[in-house]
Parts: sequence; C-alpha cells; structure tokens
Amino acid sequence: MPDPLYFAVTAFPPRESTVSEVRLAAEPRTEFGKGAARRTRRAGKIPAVLYGHGSDPLHVALPALEFARVVREQGSNAVLSLDLAGRPQLALTKTVTVHPLRRYIEHVDLLIVSRGEKVVVDVHIVVTGNPGPDALVTQELGTLQVEADAMAIPDEIEVSVQDAEVGTRVLAGEVPLPPGVELRTDPEYLVINIVASTAGDLGAEGEDEAASDASAFGSADEQA
Repeated sequence: MPDPLYFAVTAFPPRESTVSEVRLAAEPRTEFGKGAARRTRRAGKIPAVLYGHGSDPLHVALPALEFARVVREQGSNAVLSLDLAGRPQLALTKTVTVHPLRRYIEHVDLLIVSRGEKVVVDVHIVVTGNPGPDALVTQELGTLQVEADAMAIPDEIEVSVQDAEVGTRVLAGEVPLPPGVELRTDPEYLVINIVASTAGDLGAEGEDEAASDASAFGSADEQA
C-alpha cells in the first residue's frame, strides 16, 4: 500500500496543457502621464510598456477587449505575438494592473522574449480530487515559481488530493512538473496540508458525550 504522505502527488501525472501564443496589434504611444493614459483607455485601448533584451522601453497601446479576453482565457502568463507596425515581436505578459474598484485593466507590462528562451514565471496551483474521510484540504501556497520555455509555460499546475489521508503534507519539491519545467520556489515550502475536518472532530466529540451520558444513566439505574 502506498505511503499516504506521497499518494496525493504520485498517483496522478501533471497535465501537458501550456499557454498558447496570441496575436495582437500594438500601436506606439507618444503621449505619457495619467491624462494620456485616460485618453488611451477611453479610446478602447490599454497603455502598455514593452521592455527587455537590453532595449529601451517601448510604450504601446493594446486593444482592450482583445487583451482582456486573452488574460481571461490564457491567464497572467499569456504570450503575445505583437504586430508593431508590421514588425512581429514575441512578448510575455509580465504584470497586469487592474483598477481595485472598477476592475478594468489600467496598465500592462510586457517582457520581450524569443522562441526557445527560458523565463521565470509564477504558475497557479489547482487542487483536484477529494481527500479521505474526515479530512480537510488547506492550501498554503497559491502559485509555484518555475523556469520554463517561453513557448511552453504551463497554464496551471495540478495537485491531486484524491483519497489523501489526514496528515498528508505536499511540499513544493514533491509537486510533479511537466517535462522541461524546473522549480524555482523553495522545495521545502508547504503547498498542501491535509488536516482533520472540524465536522469529524465534532462528530467524535458528540459520540464521546453520548457514551458518557449513557454510562451515567447506567450508573443511576444500577443505584436505583
């Protein structure tokens, strides 16, 4: 029988799903500052900065609806094939700034990348499956930092807790990664902890109390 401490992460291999490349037109921006950014957004575009590979930062505007759809479908590590006035350029979505109240995208930072280049990114952890009886899943870490080919970034990293027993602990170094993806998070960081559920504890306490009451009644009957 497999060790319950490792069952959750060894029984199910990682999925091969990766972030796909998306084509977007990018217009150069010549105006800067808050006022210019507001005008850009009113025109249905998002202010963005493209940087990396030792080049000077390039200020561009991205189509707002199309980019929002990309983030929704591809996640925060979306790889874009930008059309810069007829010149193609690959870029990795690095930072997406969202308005805290109105939830629209305010600004985007893009990192220039090349095919075959390794990049370091944060990838979301998705917990799947149901733990064993009277067990509760606590997720201590929401993302893993990994190094991967820019064109083969995992869209998510799955950790299955199917039938995992109380006491199971999954460390970052025990999470299976797709081929070619290397962990950059400290391997000793706790990702998943399986603990006893409160409902199970209360049930056990209730049974103990019932047994105690029954014992007390039995003693009273014997005395009578």
